[in-house]
Amino acid sequence: MIALSLAEIATAVGGQIHDIPDPAVEVTGPVVKDSREVEPGSLFAAFAGARSDGHDYAAEVVAKGAVAVLAARPVGVPAIVVEDVQSALGALARAVVQRLGATLVAVTGSAGKTSTKDLIAQVLTRKAPTVWTPGSFNNEIGLPLTALSATEGTRYLVLEMGARGIGHIRYLTGLTPPRIGVVLNVGSAHIGEFGGREQIAEAKGELVESLPAEGAAILNADDPLVRAMASRTKARVLLFGEAGEADVRAENVRLTADGRPSFALHTPSGCSEVTLRLYGEHHVSNALAAAAVAHELGMSAEEIALALCAAGSLSRWRMEVTERPDGVTVVNDAYNANPESMRAALRALAAMGEASRAEGGRTWAVLGQMAELGDEALAEHDAVGRLAVRLNVGKLVAVGGREAAWLRMGAYNEGSWGEESVHVSDAQAAIDLLRSELRPGDVVLVKASRSVGLERVAEGLLEGFAASSEGQVAGR
Repeated sequence: MIALSLAEIATAVGGQIHDIPDPAVEVTGPVVKDSREVEPGSLFAAFAGARSDGHDYAAEVVAKGAVAVLAARPVGVPAIVVEDVQSALGALARAVVQRLGATLVAVTGSAGKTSTKDLIAQVLTRKAPTVWTPGSFNNEIGLPLTALSATEGTRYLVLEMGARGIGHIRYLTGLTPPRIGVVLNVGSAHIGEFGGREQIAEAKGELVESLPAEGAAILNADDPLVRAMASRTKARVLLFGEAGEADVRAENVRLTADGRPSFALHTPSGCSEVTLRLYGEHHVSNALAAAAVAHELGMSAEEIALALCAAGSLSRWRMEVTERPDGVTVVNDAYNANPESMRAALRALAAMGEASRAEGGRTWAVLGQMAELGDEALAEHDAVGRLAVRLNVGKLVAVGGREAAWLRMGAYNEGSWGEESVHVSDAQAAIDLLRSELRPGDVVLVKASRSVGLERVAEGLLEGFAASSEGQVAGR
């Protein structure tokens, strides 16, 4: 964080100083909410959770070097006491970004936020010092913590913004007002909470409504609900996509033999060829969004293409591709899942399996529940099972309860697969099955919503192997 005195922080958050001998002492380290991350100069934000209360660690963090605690009550050590720690953290982030003078780039969408944010960050770091959201740290706590990690030298701050309801993104943009806003798509993620795609579009569009007139709205020309958001912003609109009228577009899209997308990148400043290190054709859209941001910030088509070609993995469990020494490839995309990302991952698996199939290898889709789909859950799980058949996936292993049974039934009804699809109870059962049946050349995709914890399957399949990992990220 930029150096601020405790007195300045107290003013910014509307807090009261307690047990602080010298309010002029500065916070020079990171702002953290985990006591294990405290280092000298830190400010510790004490959150009271279901399992533990950060206030109980106040003495410990100060002993480890924290300058003070941001707390909801006096804690017997230097503290800034506020009515609500979360609101105070947001207020502090707002004060810091106002002082920074950095360009804020915000990214939202139903799918692809993390991968696109990671691509934007890797492209912009070639131009100037950049700070970005780690992983999916995209909510009311994670976003302020990311903003507070910026320093005096930061020129670009790339923030992922998630939403589980109307007003969430409006709140986040109030904390960290962006100059550039990127909306990727409107899909089915959290549709059970929102009630429909129109409501999701309403929520995602809050990002472009927040942009200033001198800002830029980067919108997906291939998604009608996103494209319609152009009428909701006073900022300049820049379209990306494969549509002919897109300002930043891809032409001649194809996949390499191992499933990596390649295309001709067209921007208003020129054209250049791109071959991504990431797997799956859906990454073309993510890369175009990143290219549009980079173009807006003055990078040439050639500079953008070079950066995209070099961009790799920044976030875990998003299409991490690891080849075992015995020739089995494990694709760990188990961080999260929704219908759009599930379809994208299956298509990527099918593309990756083409080369291995010629040598006797098979494709395996180890899939679990897609959460928060509400009334759409049965139809969407059934559809994913059917798609696995249509893409000629070798075998479907559906893991878990009712929703997994729907996945398997969709596959069975589409192709009368019989033994080519199986329903198992849990991750260990899937591991046991795969360990007994995998052979060299097989490609295994593991994907489900985060709550299912299917990363255990990928980890179990790699346990004991000194594997060669591409560490690639699909992350939709």
